[in-house]
Amino acid sequence: MTPAEACAAVTALVGVDAVAAFPVAGGSTGSVFEVELADGDLVVAKALHIARPGATDAEAAGLAWLAEPGCVPVPAVRGHDDRWLVIDHVEPGTPSAAAAERLGRDLAELHAAGAPAHGAPPPGGPTVATIGAASMRNEPAPSWPEFYVEHRVLPYVRTAVDTGVLTAAEATVLARAADAVPAAAGPAEPPARLHGDLWSGNVLFGRDGRDGGDGRAWLLDPAAHGGHRETDLAMLALFGAPHLDRTLGTYREVAPLADGWASRVPLHQLFPLLVHTVLFGRSYAAQTLTAARAVLAMAT
Repeated sequence: MTPAEACAAVTALVGVDAVAAFPVAGGSTGSVFEVELADGDLVVAKALHIARPGATDAEAAGLAWLAEPGCVPVPAVRGHDDRWLVIDHVEPGTPSAAAAERLGRDLAELHAAGAPAHGAPPPGGPTVATIGAASMRNEPAPSWPEFYVEHRVLPYVRTAVDTGVLTAAEATVLARAADAVPAAAGPAEPPARLHGDLWSGNVLFGRDGRDGGDGRAWLLDPAAHGGHRETDLAMLALFGAPHLDRTLGTYREVAPLADGWASRVPLHQLFPLLVHTVLFGRSYAAQTLTAARAVLAMAT
């Protein structure tokens, strides 16, 4: 995608002339531009390299659903079509301990806003959504273990074997771990309103002085659905997040976690590790299998 294409798309979707577009670092699925509007406003335009049915619908619906409770800042959606998504621009800042603590409280409130069921998509969101460059299904299920096994873990185990990324022996370990999920999952919880892909790259700490002096942590690029609240917290820990101990501390003050939550982190990291294994190859296979063996150990 080119800056001229970004300007044309933003003008059509927002209804205000776009005067300049500047490429910025984006993800693996498309191009990202900061776009200046004729009225002086600044927006972000994200373009998929290949139009995928429902992909921008899913993200737009997810952002709206996360914004609905009013407890966690997310950029507003200005417009979207089957290839482009235009959202408000958030000025980046430096992560602070105070903002990380606020994030913990915000996440606790967001999760408590709830969802109709484990696996439920956001209102208006498609059943077939995405996590990064990967597809995933949001199908309501009676319990979180059923949803997680049938619509997260096992589909990616099959894909990993079919594409030759995992061996049959490794798939057997993962299948055994899938069977162990109900025993390892801990106490049943009501479905939480999840971001769904909450690694540190999808948390943007805004500029200090914005929204009350200490900045805020904004949530971007959701794979939103109803699920287990420990999933978002485990994702924050997967690749490290600034001041994570502060975030977890304030979260637990607002919404205490069930005993054993820390030991269940590998369980909730199993799906994103499988996604990375499928997308990026065997460099993630060992970490995925370590998480699977941890799940087996929890269930014994």
